[in-house]
Amino acid sequence: MKREPFLELVREALDGLPGMFRGRMENIAVVVEDYPPEGRDSGDLLLGVFEGIPRTEQSVFDLGSGPARVVLFQKNIEAYAQDAAGAEGRSVEEMIREEVRLTVLHELGHYFGLDEDALEDV
Repeated sequence: MKREPFLELVREALDGLPGMFRGRMENIAVVVEDYPPEGRDSGDLLLGVFEGIPRTEQSVFDLGSGPARVVLFQKNIEAYAQDAAGAEGRSVEEMIREEVRLTVLHELGHYFGLDEDALEDV
């Protein structure tokens, strides 16, 4: 998939967030990269990552720091969707859209202070 249609899926996922969450998102960037940096992928296919201080742990001293980041790894999401599409009997495009949405939700969950256990069902 070319980058622009993928970015549109990210925009859709962000636009689909309830207003109460969108209104609380400050000093955060959502970016797309092809792959995680070398050494970052621990054997599992890393679809996204949250980098920064969770909102629940921020203090006034953190206001001057750069933005937190949610990074989605496009090629990993596409590879996962390709594998999952056949197993679930869905199109690759459907699976990419779903994985983008789930990854955005998962990583924003970390921004809002949720740990992996709390995000298990996302």
